[in-house]
Amino acid sequence: MPERNILTYPDPTLRKKCDPVEEIDDDLIQLLDDMADTMYQAPGIGLAAPQVGVTKRVLVADIKPRERVEGTEEDEEILLPPDRSELIELINPEIVFSDGEIVGEEGCLSIPGFVSDVKRKYEVTVEGYNRDGALVEIKCEDLLARVFQHEIDHLDGILFIDRLGRLKRELLKKKIEKALGKEEKQAVL
Repeated sequence: MPERNILTYPDPTLRKKCDPVEEIDDDLIQLLDDMADTMYQAPGIGLAAPQVGVTKRVLVADIKPRERVEGTEEDEEILLPPDRSELIELINPEIVFSDGEIVGEEGCLSIPGFVSDVKRKYEVTVEGYNRDGALVEIKCEDLLARVFQHEIDHLDGILFIDRLGRLKRELLKKKIEKALGKEEKQAVL
């Protein structure tokens, strides 16, 4: 399956509130397949449709650790292809219950190279539809709960940096902008 490009901050698509999916058709199934391939290749544990430029309420997630093997180069490690046994695809996901709080490190494929501690709910129940159109309910905690909250935030145009305190957020934004400036200068040279 083809991979899609992951949009990076400050792309304006990342700030758009996504539209609900009205119909599960071949294009949506292809989007789900492409998003899974893109997430695994990145490698990541979650991906929302706006991160690949599609403003629809769709996400994929898989927190199962990928197996690593030694590569051919010195000290190189290779991630084995995922078995997809724990791939979760959700259409029009919604958090219907949450409880507790936990602070943990978060990063984002759309803000590569930057992480920060973010406060999230420890336990959530998420409802959405699978690719067959069946309503599913997933009760989860800890890492999977964090992933769902992070990806559903993306569907609402919210980035993890928006969940930080004002001072921490501004410091992180300056670091990101400085890094972006260096990348742009290098691209011009």
